[in-house]
Amino acid sequence: MTQTPQPHWFQQQLLAWHDQHGRKDLPWQQDPTPYRVWVSEIMLQQTQVNTVIPYYQRFMARFPDLATLAAASIDEVLHLWSGLGYYARGRNLHRAAHDIINENQGIFPDTLDALITLPGIGRSTAAAILALSRQQHHAILDGNVKRVLARYAAIEGWPGKTAVQNQLWQLAEHYTPGKRVATYTQAIMDLGATICTRSRPDCGLCPVAKHCQAHTQQRVREFPYPKPRKTLPVRQTRMLMLSNEAGHILLQQRPPTGIWGGLWSLPEYPDGPDTDMGCWAQQFGGTITGTGTAIRHSFSHFHLEITPVMARFNPTNRVMDGVQWLWYNPDRPESLGLAAPIKKLLNRINISTTINEEVLE
Repeated sequence: MTQTPQPHWFQQQLLAWHDQHGRKDLPWQQDPTPYRVWVSEIMLQQTQVNTVIPYYQRFMARFPDLATLAAASIDEVLHLWSGLGYYARGRNLHRAAHDIINENQGIFPDTLDALITLPGIGRSTAAAILALSRQQHHAILDGNVKRVLARYAAIEGWPGKTAVQNQLWQLAEHYTPGKRVATYTQAIMDLGATICTRSRPDCGLCPVAKHCQAHTQQRVREFPYPKPRKTLPVRQTRMLMLSNEAGHILLQQRPPTGIWGGLWSLPEYPDGPDTDMGCWAQQFGGTITGTGTAIRHSFSHFHLEITPVMARFNPTNRVMDGVQWLWYNPDRPESLGLAAPIKKLLNRINISTTINEEVLE
């Protein structure tokens, strides 16, 4: 890391740039209460602003305050989260709302330490909530800020490494001002999101390019160092698409933890040497009629290939009863949390024809 100017210059340039060019009309910037900012910060984890905005607006229209969110069912919360991905965020949001209502008399925590104890809230998210909603002096270090600071100070190494992350936290704290904290916090996030972007940074418009070490060394695209490449494994699974005479599909609610925790999904085939697919389908009252085209869904650590197994329900049989099962009508979707690939499969099946038709690619 090379020498950088004193923080006052950096702060001045960034604040002046934001006053003229920064984003000031985002939905969560209007009436930035801790609750509203919290929901936005959770949604913005690993998701771009333009994607988040419509989800945020629908979510806030249904859950305008902490009490409403805490009182809702997890199904309704995950339904509004469907398609946004990283569903643990939605589950944690719901759990945290319960915790605040039950353990803190419904009062939103106002300290960094208290916020970090809530599910789904780490150091940077807690700092952003308090800085943006309460003007408290806390440094943040989300993905955009990491990129800006890594380039500005030419920080060598992948930010995921503890030593590199510690350097970036030191810089984040060094440059965060004591005044106009909310504006500065939004400014440095905006700079990373709109100017100092990952693949096409526009250094000609950057207010701090004059002293940016990566820029002066003509190494902007090298920073921040990328995560060491690793070939993602491919896992395969089969899921039962069991249709009754009305064209409704049998869904199963997944366990509260793990992949797609708490979401509604198709029954998943338990691969194993002693498992017969035909017998497995019969457990649900179905007879296999064919297989559909596999689809691929990518997670951060692996790819999942899902092959739908098509089956017809025998009305003389009975499906196991319980709250984890339901018949889903694709023509009249219920307010359920559905994993994205499951929704994709349900949308592709033509329920007006026989169930043994191929699911179109």
